Amino acid sequence: MKARTSLLIALVLLLAITSACSAGGGKNAGKASGEKKEETRTASPEKAASPAEEKNKIPEGKLTVYIGFQEDHAVAAIKKFTEETGIPAEMIRMSAGEILAKVRAEKDNPQADVWYGGPADTFVAAMGENLLAPYKSPVADVIDPKFKDPDGYWTGVYVGAIGFASNKEFLAKQQLEPPSKWEDLLNPKLKGQIVMANPASSGTAYTALYTVLDVMGGEEPGFEFLKKLHPQIQQYTTSGSAPGRMVGMGEAGVGILFAHDIIKYQQEGYDSLIMTIPSDGTGYETGAVAIINNSKNYELAKYFIDWALGVSAQELGQTVGSYQNLTNPNAKQPELALKMSEINLINYDAVAAGEARQRLLDRWNNEVYK
Repeated sequence: MKARTSLLIALVLLLAITSACSAGGGKNAGKASGEKKEETRTASPEKAASPAEEKNKIPEGKLTVYIGFQEDHAVAAIKKFTEETGIPAEMIRMSAGEILAKVRAEKDNPQADVWYGGPADTFVAAMGENLLAPYKSPVADVIDPKFKDPDGYWTGVYVGAIGFASNKEFLAKQQLEPPSKWEDLLNPKLKGQIVMANPASSGTAYTALYTVLDVMGGEEPGFEFLKKLHPQIQQYTTSGSAPGRMVGMGEAGVGILFAHDIIKYQQEGYDSLIMTIPSDGTGYETGAVAIINNSKNYELAKYFIDWALGVSAQELGQTVGSYQNLTNPNAKQPELALKMSEINLINYDAVAAGEARQRLLDRWNNEVYK
């Protein structure tokens, strides 16, 4: 009996020793244990996601963007956005006033997700009609508060001032100096020789209209000036940048448009163009970006806003001949951009201009364009 008990005890001890060696003993067992701990550490939730993993977090879908840039800039922007984010996107290019009208018409069933480019006062008008959705991008933290809505309904991506484009051959023939102030546009020799856009369709032209009211000392004297200017106008174009090309081709003597568009045409070879900035004061736009309210792709649209405010997107314009001043202080300003500190800028209030937009357009249509 004692022998059987001793045998059982020996077997139990042998099994215990063997189990201990298999579980944690020996050189190879220690290595396996270490690998297991390393796997646990690597799989920790605190690990930063790889670029591929971040990309996988982007919702599926395709963005539609209404763009107020010139065509070449618009095409380049959509291509660059997709390259850098992997998000497919398509664009429709229109003037700012046309975009506002389209977004307004589609408010019950939006056909686009993002509005990119065009004066902020047009965005302010859209805000008043509940056509925009707020989004405070973290990228916007570096942008000056004067270039963005405090609640994130729109954020500025560039700034551009109004200027005059004159055809040097026309000036020489008429023995004229290029206009250097607004009153110069009333010269009898310029009758039927000035082109500007229609402020109802063009954000550029509305900026010019609002500028005139400020420079002339108020709404009443401003509209008196606009009435005198009307007979001088050869054509009101749909696009705000079109007058520059027309003047460059000799189809008109003087055009009213943004300075960065004049510079673009000069760089494209329109050597006949002379640019002047009205010394008695000029207005400027804050070109903006925003998400359209009730967008079907709101989460994707946020990626576009982040991208548009970033350095890469803002520096893209100068590669295709767009020379606006940039709002992101970390972006490299175009060397050819207008030096805003060297011109006489009025205190252009985009919010006030946006809130008054429809009323002033109605008055312009009734009293000037009639």
